[in-house]
Amino acid sequence: MDLGFHIANFTWDVPDDQLAPTLAKAAAQAEASGIKRITVMDHFWQIDTIGNPEQPMLEGYTALGFIAAHTQSVLLHTLVSGVIYREPGILAKQISTLDVLSGGRAGLGIGAAWNEQESNGLGIPFPPVKERFERLEETLQICLQMWSDDERPYDGKHYQLGRTLNSPQNLSKPRPYLMIGGVGEQKTLRFVARYADACNIFGSPEAAHKLDVLRHWCEVEDRDYDTIEKTTTTAIAADTDLDEFVGRLDALRELGFTAAYVSARTPDPLHAVEFLGKVVERVA
Repeated sequence: MDLGFHIANFTWDVPDDQLAPTLAKAAAQAEASGIKRITVMDHFWQIDTIGNPEQPMLEGYTALGFIAAHTQSVLLHTLVSGVIYREPGILAKQISTLDVLSGGRAGLGIGAAWNEQESNGLGIPFPPVKERFERLEETLQICLQMWSDDERPYDGKHYQLGRTLNSPQNLSKPRPYLMIGGVGEQKTLRFVARYADACNIFGSPEAAHKLDVLRHWCEVEDRDYDTIEKTTTTAIAADTDLDEFVGRLDALRELGFTAAYVSARTPDPLHAVEFLGKVVERVA
């Protein structure tokens, strides 16, 4: 099982002027320990399941660019971007820029968005759920078109692009890694089968059922289920037991997950990286 270091919390025991060197050190040490992926949330405020909105939160793509400069091999993407946060042509360009500057290590993690409080606070339009999923599918189509040789206009219900030019083009071949996050059975998992390289599903008691739903949509879309990477998220705290955590990963692997993104509910990211290095040795 591959392990990813998911940075969902910047409330660390350092002043703000030490966030940058601490992040650089944690990313470099995570890569050196065998972590294969580093991800960040795409939120502008801290989410309420982790902390309160006033806690530090770095903008996702700026943070990934910084991490890219301090690493050499890890895959870099958000987990996951809200579709309403950026115009799709700009989002596709951001991923391509990160891909070129990182030497072909960028991916796109994307979902339909959910944080209405954050959107209202920052003036980001937050349409109804039906429209957000319509925008998600159009964004997926636009990104895939921009990451190809097709520069024709795109004329959708919500987005109209006069020329889908993207230069420089991605270094990743055939295109950047594409993950769709979420567990919606009618739209999200069908979009995974239709467009994506990977899903991201919570390792909850419903996970096996959600994977069965994904398998169904693969049959409908004539997609090989085994070509889709099944990823999940989990978390550690300062007192997490190593054996217990390895057992948790074993259970997730038995369900069919081949990659786990691990976030740390701890004020010391370097302690979390040290712990994950021990996990890598156990699950390799």
